[in-house]
Amino acid sequence: MKKVAILQSNYLPWKGYFDLIAYVDEFIIYDDMQYTNRDWRNRTMIKTPNGLLWLSIPVGTNTKRTIREVLISEKDWRNKHCQNLKSNYQKSPFFDEVYLIISDIILDDNINSLSELNISLINAICNYLHIETKISYCWDYGLIDGKTERLVDLCQKANASVYVSGPSAKNYIDEQLFKSKNIQLEWFNYEGYQEYPQLWGDFTHSVSILDLLFNCGKNAYKYMRYVHD
Repeated sequence: MKKVAILQSNYLPWKGYFDLIAYVDEFIIYDDMQYTNRDWRNRTMIKTPNGLLWLSIPVGTNTKRTIREVLISEKDWRNKHCQNLKSNYQKSPFFDEVYLIISDIILDDNINSLSELNISLINAICNYLHIETKISYCWDYGLIDGKTERLVDLCQKANASVYVSGPSAKNYIDEQLFKSKNIQLEWFNYEGYQEYPQLWGDFTHSVSILDLLFNCGKNAYKYMRYVHD
């Protein structure tokens, strides 16, 4: 049974995002959808001695464009984000090896598309974690109209027998449409993660996966559910 997940790209997302990728056979980047402000598409969260800190990529506030059409509007954020990572994680055990992988992508001025940046970072982190799931793109398959209809159609085109969705989609997904096409709908469970050695105060799960990687390196899989050594 082939399992497929379909999700927008996010900027250095949390560990659950990568667990979902590892769980399925094919992960479809859904970046032909409308861009939304104040979301995870262009920002992530890290820990600091003074609490949680948002790292946001400047992309403007126009929501009348798809995620794939969003261009990065300034350049000075690149050094600022890298400096924030250094300031807050340089003392973590695996900072140097992980920072080397992601900083080259963040600092690359030739990457002006938010989607391209996110996908490049996601691929780099998947390689580091030895996640071998096929990553494809919704534009490889084409999109039809309808919220749930699009997802069902993508699953059919990808020959999926199971569609794995995050639990928040329960608010809008029409489960009957999946049943009518003999596609099983499975809700991914993000609960039950173990705590790992983490800097700066009380433990929190909701930060970027970089927090886990900087602190645990290749042993990150021990604190994830579907990523393996």
